[in-house]
Amino acid sequence: MLYPSLASLLAQVDSRYLLVNIIARRARELSGLSNDRDDYYCEKPVSQAIEEISAGDLRITIPDE
Repeated sequence: MLYPSLASLLAQVDSRYLLVNIIARRARELSGLSNDRDDYYCEKPVSQAIEEISAGDLRITIPDE
């Protein structure tokens, strides 16, 4: 079972496409941070990004065109 569920993640973000892009971008940021500091995290960057979105720690803003 996927935790957190896709439905709860989509409550935070409007579309699946946007959700995947946000998770990928944040995971790249997290992996870059760990490479710079030579730290090793037990949690994978993708899992950590999903948890941040689920908890509401990561705010998504879309600029108006």
